[in-house]
Amino acid sequence: MITINHLTKIYRSHIKSKSFIKDIFFREYKEQKAVDNISFEIRENELVGFIGPNGAGKTTTLKILAGILYPTSGKIKVMGFTPFEKKPDFLKQISFVMGQRNQLIWDLPALDTFELNKEIYNVKETDFKKTVDELSSLLNCRGLLSKPVKTLSLGERMKMELIAALIHRPKVVFFDEPTIGLDIFSQEVIRDFIKKFQVEYRATIILTSHYLEDVKRLAKRLVIINEGKILYDGTLRSIMEKYSRRKKIRVMLDRPVGEHEILAVAKPIFNVFPRIVYNVSKVELPEKIKLITKTLPFSDLTVEDETIEEIIKSFFKEET
Repeated sequence: MITINHLTKIYRSHIKSKSFIKDIFFREYKEQKAVDNISFEIRENELVGFIGPNGAGKTTTLKILAGILYPTSGKIKVMGFTPFEKKPDFLKQISFVMGQRNQLIWDLPALDTFELNKEIYNVKETDFKKTVDELSSLLNCRGLLSKPVKTLSLGERMKMELIAALIHRPKVVFFDEPTIGLDIFSQEVIRDFIKKFQVEYRATIILTSHYLEDVKRLAKRLVIINEGKILYDGTLRSIMEKYSRRKKIRVMLDRPVGEHEILAVAKPIFNVFPRIVYNVSKVELPEKIKLITKTLPFSDLTVEDETIEEIIKSFFKEET
């Protein structure tokens, strides 16, 4: 569905000097590689998490795939099209959803924007009504369609943005930070919607997000980019197994105990009665569980994996 071979994007910026004449007639430039010779493929109906720090090259890559930017070098095919040629048949089958950008008309109901997009993408009236009904049902937001956009909350506006961007049922969708700025409840709604949309419409999706929980919940495959280079391309499970080396043990005490008993297990990262939290290596886990059972009077004990954020931090520390 998407093929990228040796993609490179270089930005040139003017180096300002103290000479006005030189700046006009003899300009000097510096070059920065936003994307540096990357290659990967994405299959039909695949949802891929595309992550990395700020300035890693994520959004630049998506903009090239969507035909917004022209690559410096490399070959890119999306559904057999060359994106930067911007052929109508290509543009009618993709969508680019950016969490920090909006297309809704501020003073009008979102339904008016949907109608506009229907005309832009030549969507039949019957298909339009069916899609709006299905998407608004998935997002549980039918009551918002006729309200002026300016009266909606951020989470409600994002729901409307999603419907507007997907009104033509695109086969390929680029989600760039779709949950940015949203509260945890709205984030959950958007995640559920993206997954259901992919299943319902068999869309191929690339998702970028700084909220790594989005990626963990949605993507089985992970592509990690840094300084324009691909550092990892594989399953999320593999990277979690390889770089998750610690466990959190949460203990709920029956009664107060002395510091000596608590430290006999390990130095806790949290200790406010009745709760104690230890952070131990996987290798030490069986031994620590035995010590807790022997030393501490507890009513509950749970063992938790590291968060996806902690695992990715470990990855970057080793790989970079």
